[in-house]
Parts: sequence; C-alpha cells; structure tokens
Amino acid sequence: MTARDAILSALRASGARPAPAPRHPVPVRQGEPVARFLESVKSVGGQSYRVPDAAALAAEVARLPVWSSPRRVSLVPGLPGGTVDLAAVADPHELADLDVAAIPGEVGVAENGAVWVTGASLGPHRAVFVIPEHLVLVVRAGDVVNDMQEAYGRITLPRPGYGLFISGPSKTADIEQSLVIGAHGARSCAVFVVG
Repeated sequence: MTARDAILSALRASGARPAPAPRHPVPVRQGEPVARFLESVKSVGGQSYRVPDAAALAAEVARLPVWSSPRRVSLVPGLPGGTVDLAAVADPHELADLDVAAIPGEVGVAENGAVWVTGASLGPHRAVFVIPEHLVLVVRAGDVVNDMQEAYGRITLPRPGYGLFISGPSKTADIEQSLVIGAHGARSCAVFVVG
C-alpha cells in the first residue's frame, strides 16, 4: 500500500461525510456578456476586438503591428500567417525569440476578461503562451459566459489535462507598488471575439 492509499483509506474509515457545496448567490448581470467581456479585457490592460467571422479575424489580426514580427506562430484554425512550425521545434528553448503567438480560447469570462486555454490547444510546447512578447487570443462569441461559476461549469479536462485562464498581458505591482506590464510574460494581449 502506498502512502497515498493509506491516507485515503484512513479518511474513508473516519466516517466523515463530505460537506455540501456552498450556495453561491445569483450575481447581478448587467448588459450583454460579449460587450462586458470586451470591456473587461480593456480594463486588465488588453486590447479587444469583435469580428463577424474567420475572414474578418484574419484581416484584423494582419493589421496588428505585432503580427508583422518575423517570428510568430498561429495555433488558431483558419488563421494564417504563422512563420514558426511548432511541430518542427524539438526543444522549447528554440522558441526564445518568439515574438507573437495566436492561441484559441475555449471560454471567455465577462466578469474579468479571462480566456480559458487548454494544453491541447497549445501544441507540443506549453511555453508558447509565456515566451512571446505578444499574445493574440481568439474566442467564439457563443463561448463567452457571464462569470467564473459559468466558466467552471463549461470546462472539461481529460485526464491527465492542463489548462489556464489568461487575462490580459503579464502584470506585476510587486516592485515599489508600481504596475509593470510584461515583466514575466507577454507585453501585450489582443483578444478577438468571433461572431
């Protein structure tokens, strides 16, 4: 028997019953979720855009000044323009000079501008979201929810799985309580809502 099995066995034998989950109050929601999401993205230091379809997405992303950078990767289906093939990268250290990465999101959260990204959408290297100077996140309008409770209700992860919420560019205020953008990751984050 492993230590883990012994601990779990002791807990089961103790007869303790699981406590019911707390009831969350129904939040007051004002406005349409996509509009609130786009405003929340701006409030956390990102840029937000709404486009009607994939063709408009490609055109708007191409207009971003950062998209003209020489080293960029697109993991968003139907969004051309990547210059780096992640499948050909053997060691993530080869991505050290990656300028911009376009990544698909599965859920957008209106209350805080966060986008849920899974490890499966990051390709073979998880580092692709922390190494580049600039991020482009893409989420469908139908996948924007009001709050984190709704977001957690929509998230599924295979076992084993990996995922994270990204909310705007990297930020820290540790040093003399001055806000610094891009200290530990992307300096900019453009979020596109399609539909």
